[in-house]
Amino acid sequence: MNIGLTGGIASGKSTVSNMLVQRGALLIDADRIAREVVAPGSPVLQKVAERFGSEVLLPDGTLNRKKLGELVFGNPQALQDLEGLMHPSIRALMRERMEYYEHNHPDKLVVVDVPLLYESGLEAMYEAVVVVYVPRSVQLERLTARDGLSHEQAERRLNAQMDIELKKTRADIVIDNQGGLSQTEGQVDRLLKERGLL
Repeated sequence: MNIGLTGGIASGKSTVSNMLVQRGALLIDADRIAREVVAPGSPVLQKVAERFGSEVLLPDGTLNRKKLGELVFGNPQALQDLEGLMHPSIRALMRERMEYYEHNHPDKLVVVDVPLLYESGLEAMYEAVVVVYVPRSVQLERLTARDGLSHEQAERRLNAQMDIELKKTRADIVIDNQGGLSQTEGQVDRLLKERGLL
């Protein structure tokens, strides 16, 4: 079985995906794949540099994520251009890994962590979509603390994503991550039991 795992920025997706992995799930991380497709020398990185300028490259040839973020957050056209360059390669690699796991480990739960799952229209790829939920106010609080962003910068990042309340209404399963770790773990265990995976 495969599930798509999503949520909002700073909602705790990594925490939940780690809990699932600790319980035997296989993880495909879209953020990690996104880093792979822009590895130094890759065709995707070359296209990104052509579109956004050489200042998005660090001296060692790697992507300057901070600079790229400054250029695309708050600029819908730039963000759309970036997604158009990166998403086809990311999707292809995700599908390839899902097929590999399903073929070689058919008894395992395959968890695909995709921050922009709904924004990218990917829900049909999964048997169920799990949304890790915290209210927007908690997202803002965590994001400013975690990434050292100003309130305005954090707001811009949140505004670049679908509203967390809308994601919550579209989810097949919601894991509420406002409480402590033990509360979240309880919900993860319940999800696995209900799906016959624990």
